[in-house]
This record gives sequence, structure tokens and C-alpha cells, in this order.
Amino acid sequence: MAQKKTLSNWLTNRYLLIIRNEENFAEKKTIRFNYARVILILFAGFLIALSFSIYLVTFTLEEWLDPRFAQMQTNRQLLELTMKIDSMEQDIMLKDQYFNNLQRILSGDVDAIGLIEEQSDSRMGSSEIFVEDLIQPIDSQLRAEFENTGEEIFTYQASGFDEIRDLYLFTPIEGGIITDDFNPKEDHFGVDIVAKENEPVKSISEGMVIFSSWTMDSGYVIGIQHKGNLISVYKHNSELLKNVGNFVSGGEVIAIIGNTGELTSGPHLHVELWHNGNAVNPMEYIAF
Repeated sequence: MAQKKTLSNWLTNRYLLIIRNEENFAEKKTIRFNYARVILILFAGFLIALSFSIYLVTFTLEEWLDPRFAQMQTNRQLLELTMKIDSMEQDIMLKDQYFNNLQRILSGDVDAIGLIEEQSDSRMGSSEIFVEDLIQPIDSQLRAEFENTGEEIFTYQASGFDEIRDLYLFTPIEGGIITDDFNPKEDHFGVDIVAKENEPVKSISEGMVIFSSWTMDSGYVIGIQHKGNLISVYKHNSELLKNVGNFVSGGEVIAIIGNTGELTSGPHLHVELWHNGNAVNPMEYIAF
């Protein structure tokens, strides 16, 4: 009696495929297989082809096959542009507010210094705003004020500024010797101090750096706005250690003494004090 065939037997039965030469019937190749193995290989090939097709449709051919692709790309670009515009509007608003506060400081409103410091702290984690870009017009104005060697913009007033006398002013350089006094009649609106090489230059009081750059006449110059509408200027430095917009404390190192600029005859520091647009004698308020 013949054995009854089942699906399991049909799948597991082994077969032999022999490839022979047609002329001499020489055996060339022998392949052993069963239907289970054939089905498994075909299924694996189908999965590979299906995965490859899905990848092409999803990523490579999306632009061709998906009619929504162009609209999606446009929406994505519109969203990015909208975010950039919102960020630019925020930056412009902060710049305007910062610039207005700086103008208040230059006009004598000391309380604006605290506002600028709070604004600087509040935007440290968001978009970065360079203070040099915010107050470049102020830099140009100060350059014209401090470096003008023709007709002077400011006028000299002798002494009696009680606002300055109420401030404690540090010595800008230690162990220095004054070699040239304050003499506005000869356009010398400060004092010259000779000191050792690489001696640190210190801020006379707390304030904000409003000028820090190179000039042809005075070399490396740094200017600081203090309370009481007082501005101190330090010229002929070899190196500047603070940038525009930095807040400094009284006695903090801001530069290194040097011999830069055309209007210098040797290593020294030239210090000027300006109050309400008027040059004042630093020797009357600072103990050198």
C-alpha cells in the first residue's frame, strides 16, 4: 500500500537536480534542494526587494512619486523663514533698547548702566549680540572727540566738580612718574606717566568700556564711562584687555602700558578725564 503524502513530506522531501552535457551526458552540476528551502529563499528575496522598494519610495523617489513633496518643502522653508524673521525682530528690539540706554549713559543718566547690565545677562542664553556693532556710531563720535588734533570740540573748565570729588578714583598705574602735566593751552588734555615696561593699566573707577580701538595718533586707546558723567581715557597702550561693552571694576586691569601711536616719544601712559564734555585735570582728583 502506497504511503499517503502530506504537506510536511512534500516540503521536506529532498530532490536532486543534475545538469548533464547534451552530447555525452557528462555530469556538470548537481544541486540538492527541497521545496521548503526554495520557498524560504524566495521569501527572503521578496522581503529584500520589498524593503529596497520602500526605501526608494520613502527617501530617494519621494520627490517624484509623492505629490505632496513640493508643498511640504515649501511649508518647511516658510516655517524656517518665519522663525528667522521673529529672531531678527527680537534682536533689533534689543539693539534699539541697548542703544537708547547707552545714549542715556552718555547724557549723564547713571541708572541706565544697571539696565544695560541686566539686558546683557538676560540675553546670554539666546541670540548673541555683539556690543561693538550696537554702539559703532558712539565709537566714531568718541574717536572724533578724543583724537581731534585741530580745533577742539570741548572746552576746558578749571575745577570744582563736586560729582567727581565724591568718587573714589584709583591710581591707573603703580609706581609711575608724571613727566608731562595737564596743559589744555597746548592741547595736552591729560597727564603723561612713565612706568616700568609691561606695567598693567587699571581703571580709575567702575564703569563700562565705550571705546577700545587703535588710532593713528594715540595707538591703542581705551575709554570708560563712569558714574557722574565722567569719562576716563587711556592712550598709547601696547595691548588692550577689554572690549567695548565690558563692565569693569575700580582698579581692574584694562590694558598694558606701551609706546604706540605717532604722538609718543617713549613708553608711557597718557590719562585724560572728561566731565560733561569738559577736560579736567586728573591730578586734582587722582593721587598718583
